[in-house]
Amino acid sequence: MIRIHLASVFVTDQDRAKDFYTRVLGFEERHDMDLGGGNRWLTVANPGEQGFELLLEPAGHPIVAPYQEGLVADGIPATSFAVDDVEAEYARLVDLGVSFTQPPTAMGPVTTAILDDTCGNLIQLAQQD
Repeated sequence: MIRIHLASVFVTDQDRAKDFYTRVLGFEERHDMDLGGGNRWLTVANPGEQGFELLLEPAGHPIVAPYQEGLVADGIPATSFAVDDVEAEYARLVDLGVSFTQPPTAMGPVTTAILDDTCGNLIQLAQQD
């Protein structure tokens, strides 16, 4: 059986990403290892759960900036996170100063909101209705 073990999102600043993804979004830091050259193997995961991790990958490769800029310009999220209550998460995050490009919006069987992660990405929050 094949299962997802690790996914990544490119970030323009790993320190800022670590703060945003842990303190603001509520993920748990799993690994923070120095790779040299100012880069780290930095992963976060769902609190209290084992298995899947999200790598906050340094965005230093030359193709990353145009890729990120293109997604943001077109309003396309780099990834999506599940939430139980998108309206509550939206309110909580707005109170923390998070910028949204899309407020909670019903889209058939899902309600989504799109936020700016401060590290070059749009991130979708999705609630199955």
